[in-house]
Amino acid sequence: MELTENTLQVLRNFASIHQNIVIQEGNVLRTVSEAKTVLARSEIDVEFPSSFGVYDLGELLSVLSLVESPRIAFDEKFLTIADGSGRSSVKYFYSDPNILTSSSKDISMPDPDVSFRLDRDTMNKIKRAASVFGHTEVSVTKEDGSIVLTVLNNEDPTSNTMKIVVDGSSDLDDFKLIFNINNLKMIDGDYDVYLSSKLISHFVNTESNVEYWVALQKTSKI
Repeated sequence: MELTENTLQVLRNFASIHQNIVIQEGNVLRTVSEAKTVLARSEIDVEFPSSFGVYDLGELLSVLSLVESPRIAFDEKFLTIADGSGRSSVKYFYSDPNILTSSSKDISMPDPDVSFRLDRDTMNKIKRAASVFGHTEVSVTKEDGSIVLTVLNNEDPTSNTMKIVVDGSSDLDDFKLIFNINNLKMIDGDYDVYLSSKLISHFVNTESNVEYWVALQKTSKI
Protein backbone atom coordinates (compact mmCIF):
# COMPACT_ATOMS: atom_id res chain seq x y z
CA MET A 1 0.00 0.00 0.00
CA GLU A 2 1.21 3.50 -0.85
CA LEU A 3 -0.12 6.67 0.77
CA THR A 4 -1.14 9.49 -1.55
CA GLU A 5 -0.14 13.11 -0.97
CA ASN A 6 -3.77 13.89 -0.11
CA THR A 7 -3.79 11.26 2.63
CA LEU A 8 -0.42 12.42 3.95
CA GLN A 9 -1.73 16.00 4.09
CA VAL A 10 -4.70 14.84 6.17
CA LEU A 11 -2.45 12.82 8.50
CA ARG A 12 -0.09 15.79 8.99
CA ASN A 13 -3.07 17.99 9.84
CA PHE A 14 -4.50 15.42 12.24
CA ALA A 15 -1.10 15.13 13.95
CA SER A 16 -1.36 18.86 14.76
CA ILE A 17 -4.69 18.20 16.52
CA HIS A 18 -3.51 15.22 18.57
CA GLN A 19 -0.54 12.86 18.44
CA ASN A 20 -2.69 9.77 19.09
CA ILE A 21 -4.80 8.24 16.36
CA VAL A 22 -6.68 5.01 15.81
CA ILE A 23 -6.83 4.34 12.09
CA GLN A 24 -9.93 2.34 11.28
CA GLU A 25 -10.32 -0.14 8.47
CA GLY A 26 -11.61 1.64 5.36
CA ASN A 27 -11.20 5.11 3.89
CA VAL A 28 -12.35 7.36 6.75
CA LEU A 29 -9.90 8.95 9.18
CA ARG A 30 -10.95 10.56 12.46
CA THR A 31 -9.10 12.26 15.27
CA VAL A 32 -10.06 14.14 18.42
CA SER A 33 -8.02 16.58 20.49
CA GLU A 34 -6.92 15.53 23.96
CA ALA A 35 -9.34 18.03 25.54
CA LYS A 36 -12.06 16.78 23.14
CA THR A 37 -12.73 20.32 21.92
CA VAL A 38 -11.94 19.45 18.29
CA LEU A 39 -13.07 16.43 16.29
CA ALA A 40 -11.95 15.99 12.68
CA ARG A 41 -13.08 13.60 9.95
CA SER A 42 -11.89 13.03 6.41
CA GLU A 43 -12.72 10.64 3.60
CA ILE A 44 -9.41 9.80 1.95
CA ASP A 45 -8.43 8.29 -1.40
CA VAL A 46 -6.87 5.09 -0.05
CA GLU A 47 -8.35 2.22 1.97
CA PHE A 48 -6.67 0.81 5.05
CA PRO A 49 -7.10 -2.98 5.16
CA SER A 50 -7.23 -3.19 8.95
CA SER A 51 -7.51 -1.05 12.09
CA PHE A 52 -4.52 -0.13 14.25
CA GLY A 53 -3.42 2.40 16.86
CA VAL A 54 -0.59 4.94 16.59
CA TYR A 55 0.68 6.59 19.76
CA ASP A 56 2.70 9.31 18.01
CA LEU A 57 1.43 10.13 14.53
CA GLY A 58 4.14 12.75 14.00
CA GLU A 59 6.77 10.09 14.62
CA LEU A 60 5.13 7.72 12.14
CA LEU A 61 5.11 10.46 9.49
CA SER A 62 8.80 11.05 10.14
CA VAL A 63 9.45 7.31 9.81
CA LEU A 64 7.71 7.32 6.42
CA SER A 65 10.17 10.00 5.29
CA LEU A 66 13.12 7.72 6.10
CA VAL A 67 12.54 5.62 3.00
CA GLU A 68 12.01 6.57 -0.63
CA SER A 69 8.55 5.92 -2.08
CA PRO A 70 7.41 4.09 1.07
CA ARG A 71 5.28 1.00 0.66
CA ILE A 72 3.35 -0.22 3.70
CA ALA A 73 2.52 -3.82 4.57
CA PHE A 74 0.22 -4.65 7.49
CA ASP A 75 1.03 -7.36 10.00
CA GLU A 76 -0.99 -8.37 13.04
CA LYS A 77 1.17 -6.31 15.41
CA PHE A 78 3.18 -3.92 13.26
CA LEU A 79 3.64 -2.11 9.95
CA THR A 80 6.50 -2.88 7.62
CA ILE A 81 7.53 0.23 5.72
CA ALA A 82 9.84 -0.51 2.78
CA ASP A 83 11.34 1.53 -0.02
CA GLY A 84 10.64 0.86 -3.70
CA SER A 85 13.71 -1.33 -4.11
CA GLY A 86 12.96 -3.45 -1.06
CA ARG A 87 16.50 -2.89 0.27
CA SER A 88 15.45 -0.68 3.20
CA SER A 89 12.58 -1.35 5.59
CA VAL A 90 11.27 -0.26 8.97
CA LYS A 91 9.20 -2.29 11.43
CA TYR A 92 6.77 0.01 13.26
CA PHE A 93 4.70 -1.49 16.09
CA TYR A 94 1.08 -0.60 16.76
CA SER A 95 -0.15 0.88 20.03
CA ASP A 96 -3.05 -0.48 22.04
CA PRO A 97 -6.15 1.51 20.96
CA ASN A 98 -7.47 1.30 24.54
CA ILE A 99 -4.77 3.69 25.79
CA LEU A 100 -5.24 6.23 22.99
CA THR A 101 -7.53 9.25 22.72
CA SER A 102 -9.72 8.48 19.73
CA SER A 103 -13.20 8.74 18.26
CA SER A 104 -15.05 6.23 16.12
CA LYS A 105 -18.16 8.30 15.38
CA ASP A 106 -19.15 11.79 14.28
CA ILE A 107 -20.99 14.46 16.23
CA SER A 108 -24.69 14.89 15.56
CA MET A 109 -24.74 18.60 14.78
CA PRO A 110 -27.82 20.51 16.06
CA ASP A 111 -29.65 22.84 13.69
CA PRO A 112 -27.33 25.85 13.20
CA ASP A 113 -28.26 29.31 14.47
CA VAL A 114 -25.50 31.08 12.52
CA SER A 115 -23.74 30.22 9.25
CA PHE A 116 -21.02 31.92 7.23
CA ARG A 117 -18.27 31.34 4.67
CA LEU A 118 -14.72 31.43 6.02
CA ASP A 119 -12.23 31.61 3.17
CA ARG A 120 -8.52 30.90 3.52
CA ASP A 121 -7.55 34.58 3.32
CA THR A 122 -9.85 35.48 6.21
CA MET A 123 -8.57 32.57 8.28
CA ASN A 124 -4.98 33.70 7.69
CA LYS A 125 -5.86 37.29 8.64
CA ILE A 126 -7.45 36.08 11.88
CA LYS A 127 -4.36 34.10 12.82
CA ARG A 128 -1.97 36.92 11.91
CA ALA A 129 -3.99 39.45 13.92
CA ALA A 130 -4.10 37.08 16.89
CA SER A 131 -0.32 36.74 16.72
CA VAL A 132 0.21 40.52 16.48
CA PHE A 133 -2.15 41.34 19.37
CA GLY A 134 -1.30 38.31 21.48
CA HIS A 135 -4.99 37.32 21.55
CA THR A 136 -6.35 33.77 21.56
CA GLU A 137 -10.03 34.36 20.75
CA VAL A 138 -12.24 35.36 17.85
CA SER A 139 -15.90 36.23 18.29
CA VAL A 140 -18.80 35.89 15.86
CA THR A 141 -21.50 38.56 16.14
CA LYS A 142 -24.16 40.24 14.03
CA GLU A 143 -23.78 43.98 13.39
CA ASP A 144 -26.09 45.99 11.11
CA GLY A 145 -27.36 42.75 9.62
CA SER A 146 -23.88 41.41 8.77
CA ILE A 147 -21.89 38.57 10.32
CA VAL A 148 -18.68 39.94 11.84
CA LEU A 149 -15.59 38.11 13.07
CA THR A 150 -13.56 39.99 15.71
CA VAL A 151 -10.12 39.05 17.01
CA LEU A 152 -10.15 40.19 20.64
CA ASN A 153 -9.37 39.62 24.28
CA ASN A 154 -12.86 38.92 25.55
CA GLU A 155 -11.84 39.67 29.15
CA ASP A 156 -10.53 43.15 28.32
CA PRO A 157 -13.01 45.50 26.59
CA THR A 158 -10.19 48.02 25.99
CA SER A 159 -7.96 45.55 24.11
CA ASN A 160 -7.01 46.11 20.48
CA THR A 161 -9.32 44.33 18.03
CA MET A 162 -9.62 43.51 14.35
CA LYS A 163 -13.01 43.07 12.67
CA ILE A 164 -13.76 41.26 9.41
CA VAL A 165 -17.21 41.15 7.77
CA VAL A 166 -17.99 37.77 6.15
CA ASP A 167 -20.79 36.41 4.00
CA GLY A 168 -23.28 34.76 6.30
CA SER A 169 -26.68 34.86 7.95
CA SER A 170 -28.55 34.30 11.19
CA ASP A 171 -32.15 34.63 12.31
CA LEU A 172 -30.79 35.78 15.68
CA ASP A 173 -29.83 39.38 16.35
CA ASP A 174 -28.06 39.29 19.70
CA PHE A 175 -25.27 36.77 20.14
CA LYS A 176 -21.53 36.58 20.73
CA LEU A 177 -20.11 33.17 19.94
CA ILE A 178 -16.42 32.76 20.74
CA PHE A 179 -13.74 30.42 19.42
CA ASN A 180 -10.35 29.67 20.91
CA ILE A 181 -8.12 30.36 17.90
CA ASN A 182 -5.79 27.53 18.96
CA ASN A 183 -8.61 25.13 18.07
CA LEU A 184 -8.76 26.34 14.45
CA LYS A 185 -6.26 23.80 13.10
CA MET A 186 -7.82 23.20 9.71
CA ILE A 187 -6.30 22.16 6.42
CA ASP A 188 -5.81 25.24 4.26
CA GLY A 189 -8.94 26.03 2.25
CA ASP A 190 -12.37 27.63 2.24
CA TYR A 191 -15.00 26.48 4.74
CA ASP A 192 -18.73 26.68 5.26
CA VAL A 193 -19.15 27.20 9.00
CA TYR A 194 -22.26 26.39 11.05
CA LEU A 195 -22.66 27.47 14.69
CA SER A 196 -25.21 26.28 17.23
CA SER A 197 -26.38 27.84 20.48
CA LYS A 198 -25.42 24.45 21.98
CA LEU A 199 -21.84 25.81 21.78
CA ILE A 200 -20.71 23.54 18.97
CA SER A 201 -19.62 24.44 15.43
CA HIS A 202 -19.13 22.55 12.19
CA PHE A 203 -16.47 23.48 9.58
CA VAL A 204 -16.95 21.87 6.16
CA ASN A 205 -14.16 22.23 3.60
CA THR A 206 -15.63 23.28 0.25
CA GLU A 207 -12.81 21.72 -1.78
CA SER A 208 -12.11 18.35 -0.13
CA ASN A 209 -13.77 15.72 2.04
CA VAL A 210 -12.58 17.01 5.39
CA GLU A 211 -14.67 18.50 8.19
CA TYR A 212 -14.21 19.58 11.79
CA TRP A 213 -16.45 19.98 14.82
CA VAL A 214 -15.11 22.62 17.23
CA ALA A 215 -16.45 23.47 20.68
CA LEU A 216 -17.21 27.12 21.37
CA GLN A 217 -15.99 28.90 24.49
CA LYS A 218 -18.25 28.79 27.53
CA THR A 219 -18.01 32.60 27.67
CA SER A 220 -20.14 32.74 24.51
CA LYS A 221 -23.51 34.49 24.84
CA ILE A 222 -26.72 33.94 22.92
